[in-house]
Amino acid sequence: MNSIKIIGAGLAGCEAAWQCARRGVEVELYEMRPIKSTPAHQTDKFAELVCSNSLKSESENTAPWLLKEEMRRAGSLLIEIARQTAVPAGHALAVDREVFALRVTEAISAEPKIKVVRQEVTQIDESQGVTVIATGPLTSDTLSEEIARLSGSEHLFFYDSISPIVEADSIDMSRVYLAARYDKGTPDYINCPFTREEYERFLDALIAAQSVAGHEWERLNYFEGCLPIEEIARRGRDTLRFGPMKPVGLADPRTGKPPYAVVQLRRENLRADSYNLVGFQNHLKFGEQARVLRLIPGLENARFLRYGQIHRNTYINAPSLLTESLSLKLHSNVFFAGQISGVEGYTESIAMGMLAGIHATRIAQGLPVIPPPRATALGSLVHYISNAEAKNFQPANITFDLLPQLDEAARRKVRDKKLRHKMVCEKALDALASWLRQIGMTPAASEPEDIHASSLVH
Repeated sequence: MNSIKIIGAGLAGCEAAWQCARRGVEVELYEMRPIKSTPAHQTDKFAELVCSNSLKSESENTAPWLLKEEMRRAGSLLIEIARQTAVPAGHALAVDREVFALRVTEAISAEPKIKVVRQEVTQIDESQGVTVIATGPLTSDTLSEEIARLSGSEHLFFYDSISPIVEADSIDMSRVYLAARYDKGTPDYINCPFTREEYERFLDALIAAQSVAGHEWERLNYFEGCLPIEEIARRGRDTLRFGPMKPVGLADPRTGKPPYAVVQLRRENLRADSYNLVGFQNHLKFGEQARVLRLIPGLENARFLRYGQIHRNTYINAPSLLTESLSLKLHSNVFFAGQISGVEGYTESIAMGMLAGIHATRIAQGLPVIPPPRATALGSLVHYISNAEAKNFQPANITFDLLPQLDEAARRKVRDKKLRHKMVCEKALDALASWLRQIGMTPAASEPEDIHASSLVH
């Protein structure tokens, strides 16, 4: 049995490699950093988180929770390391980026069945063995051209942005307050409240600020779920107040009322020495960012560890190219995983890596591929990217809209939305358990022991 070639040691590639190795299959994991860098990465560590440090909600019976719970039960390495490296973030699962990347790098590098190759891959031989392409949103130009050749179709681009980070001791704590939205979870977010006058002044400065000039070849086709704040602001004077600056559910304890608008700051690491501006990705010049963002109450003297940036995200037109096994329709031994496969978000990318690793292993072992059932969050994501309308395809996060709905009788009987979501989650987890048994796995315990590099069971 030949080894499986995995291209890219990001979130999806590392998870795919782990899933292959734990099933006894040897892996060659290719990573071009540090030989060749990207516009957004800062280290040579595996699974480096670029845009944010949040893996979204951990509130039970939400769609993001369901996806992570399915992955926990299926034995995801990266979701377990995320739990181990979590930082306080209310009801969300956020991680210390540096420690997270370090732990993933250590676990993957120490696994004897994974051979790490630090070089750029520029060609894919679809006739030789099994390949998983997990190069993510920052796929190199050379490999992008090779993927276009292999797929027989033009793949797509959209642009994504990175939120700024400030030093904690440069925040004026007398002007802010700690709270989690609707008091869900612990009050770990720093909230910068605006009066109407402060908001109007900030908005005017933001709209007037200079953006980074794009190259002529750039087509700024932003993903709607991750718009730069200046793009949101240009859509209307209240759009930010209904978006990343929404004050609903964030009452100021000093007044008992929500402010006119609010900016939330979330911890970057366990030391709590830095915070990122939640949802404040932007495409402004660095000098303009410093000027405009210091109009946020509490950040008048902010020291920025990193300014917002914009970078190219690459993904394929999955509905026209992929099967529900995440393999190419034209080449069944070539799999795509992570954001390049047409999902959006850290957890979703890890999920596709996990599935690609499981499916690639079965192909390598001469076994039939069994995709996860539609009733699961995993199956619903796969169903979306392989069956959506190809003409207007956009990457998707996991939402309840992607999951099968309760039948009409059940909806009439159960009016409470939260209870309906609970029922959908219970059905999903039952379906997941059946699928895991089909592929020869036993669901993991809900509270697994810490994963160490030497604890892999084949």
